[in-house]
Amino acid sequence: MKKQISLYESGNELAAMAAKQINYHVMGYYPITPSTQIAENLDLMKAQGLHDISLIAAEGEHSAAGICYGASTGGGRVFNATSANGLLYALEQLPVQSGTRFPMVMNVACRTVSGPLSIKGDHSDIMMMLNCGWIILFANSVQMVYDYNLIGLKLAEAVNLPVAVAFDGFFTSHQKRRCMIFADDQDVQDYVGPVRKRTDILDTEHPVTIGSYMNEPDLINNKYQLHEAMEQALNEIEPLFEEFEELSGRPQHLVETYRAEDAAVVIFALGSTFHTLKEAVDQLRKEGIEAGAATLTMIRPFPKAKLIEKIAHAQTLIILDRQDSYGAQGGNMSLEIRAALQEAKLDCEVYTRIYGLGGKDFYYEEAVKLVKECVGQDLPKFDYLQISEGQTVQEPEYFKPLSAGDTELGFTRCVLNEQGRPQVQGGQIAATTAMPKRLAPGHGACPGCGIPVNVNLLLRGIEGLVVLLFQTGCGMVVTTSYPKTSFKVPYLHNLFQNGAATVAGLAEMFHQRQKRGELPEGEITFIMISGDGGMDIGLGSAIGAALRNDAFILMEYDNGGYMNTGYQLSYSTPMGARSSTSHIGKTQYGKPFVNKDTPQIMAAAGAQYVATVAESQPVDFLKKAAKAQYYAKNKGFVYLKALSACPLNWADVPSQERKVIQAAVDCGYFPLYEIEEGVTTINYNPEKTGKQIPAIDWLKMMGRTRHLGKPEYAEVVDHIQKEIDKRWIRLKARAESEVL
Repeated sequence: MKKQISLYESGNELAAMAAKQINYHVMGYYPITPSTQIAENLDLMKAQGLHDISLIAAEGEHSAAGICYGASTGGGRVFNATSANGLLYALEQLPVQSGTRFPMVMNVACRTVSGPLSIKGDHSDIMMMLNCGWIILFANSVQMVYDYNLIGLKLAEAVNLPVAVAFDGFFTSHQKRRCMIFADDQDVQDYVGPVRKRTDILDTEHPVTIGSYMNEPDLINNKYQLHEAMEQALNEIEPLFEEFEELSGRPQHLVETYRAEDAAVVIFALGSTFHTLKEAVDQLRKEGIEAGAATLTMIRPFPKAKLIEKIAHAQTLIILDRQDSYGAQGGNMSLEIRAALQEAKLDCEVYTRIYGLGGKDFYYEEAVKLVKECVGQDLPKFDYLQISEGQTVQEPEYFKPLSAGDTELGFTRCVLNEQGRPQVQGGQIAATTAMPKRLAPGHGACPGCGIPVNVNLLLRGIEGLVVLLFQTGCGMVVTTSYPKTSFKVPYLHNLFQNGAATVAGLAEMFHQRQKRGELPEGEITFIMISGDGGMDIGLGSAIGAALRNDAFILMEYDNGGYMNTGYQLSYSTPMGARSSTSHIGKTQYGKPFVNKDTPQIMAAAGAQYVATVAESQPVDFLKKAAKAQYYAKNKGFVYLKALSACPLNWADVPSQERKVIQAAVDCGYFPLYEIEEGVTTINYNPEKTGKQIPAIDWLKMMGRTRHLGKPEYAEVVDHIQKEIDKRWIRLKARAESEVL
């Protein structure tokens, strides 16, 4: 046995520790709860100089999977971590990885797949991977997360297939346990060994083509070889288990059971619930019921022979599924176990129960009660547990609906001037306080949060009927916790990557139904609210809407990070800023690249009206909101960007946020301008008013960038200032030209 040390850590932390000890070449990732801590911990260790892994923050999970695939074809070792809809967004890439036979390891902290949105744990994501050609190991404890990350890489390279290490989100991923890890990283690296020689696209002496187009019979042969590799994995895994036990002293099994040898009734569950079942079995045995428990630690390839060997004697089998294959009378584990029993010609009563969806706790008392109910009674073979009967509401309680007349108050009228350009009349702040709030005060945003401020400022300048779409993010989470809502107007949610396409489809349906006489005449302004990195993962969808010139307003509240998942860096985070994936240390100084200039991107994509707005200049904000509505109604696609405060993650004073925003404007980091059909106008020029300040004065106002004031970061600050100056010079040149 090799020397080991004891740690008190979570599954996510131990997955990161295993990756650090292996010292992978590349990790492509995108933050998604509850797997994000893996990348966060690796970034922290990178800042401390503890590993050499290149951590690449993608703009979405699909690209993260592409980064991993590309890196794996280059002959090195590759790592990833994801969850839920992130896994599904990457799903298209997963068969590419397995079909071309490139090994890697991806951790999946299992979580509910939306909609509706939930970030809690169940198995609805990992079951989507069953047909992707990946080996899937399932860790039911924190210790197993560490062990399987080591074993999984060795297995992946033995059979040239990618491996997913799955575990329960928020249970195994976040709960800390006492665990053992190898004391010396070199022992881990000796165990996994050097990278096995395989196809390497970087071997220019032996050029290869990867991912050829295939017809039959080549394709079916390819898939047969993948099948054979899965069969080989079943043969390889147990010798790997034995080798690992010699090193660690920890035995590993494809099928784990507890007091099942003589059990008349066996209850099965994947993941951490297995440990709950063990407690239930002890209680049932005390009461004279011969019960046992079983679980699998590998679900692809499916070790049916081993499972049947362990449960063949049972008279009753109860299968708990933490997901449902809707319409199939059971989740995927239930369906596969039933098929294995039928193939083995075993005659036992099999009950399937769906439980624990959305992370709902499952207690051992519930397992005890379930076993007692199923033994000797004629119950439905399939059912749901833990459901509660809803209350019938005869008269639902709604906000008083806002009519068009309620909001057509004439505070900000947009009319055409002599040159035929829209010009805003009015816009007095005091007058617009009479505008009814479409976003009600009853929300859960943090004190000082800029999201409700910016949304309500926007809506003060928008008259008439509106329909809102929010992408996933803080703005959505704090306003729509079921069964309550903060919105007095129709509201729709869709995921980060597809918001613009969704509202485009909705707006087009409105126009089509009006054309067919199914809806009354009148206008609706469609508004999409994005933020928390939504214009990273959702940029492709937004550019598509701009290119099609879809008629709606897209407003981004730019809070400079993925705030809803705990502040990981986004492409809009300022260079040098500390975040949970851009730590400060002897090898890192914060985010290593400059912020994305989204307004210029959207202008280049053909947006009819582009503008930047700030709560520090509310009159300018209101007038641009009115212009945005005019352009959306008469010209097409509109993009607005507001710099939005996040006191929690900016680490500044909530009551001072307007001053912080003003400083961002005055230093030129966030200039106020508008682009109308390609023509640029600067709305606020701090140079001319004598208010221009150096960027460091703004950066030092926030805890996330205050470290940049130290002498050792002077070069970084100089780079930031030069980038701000360059963008400002370009902006002024565009404002002075009719064609730029």
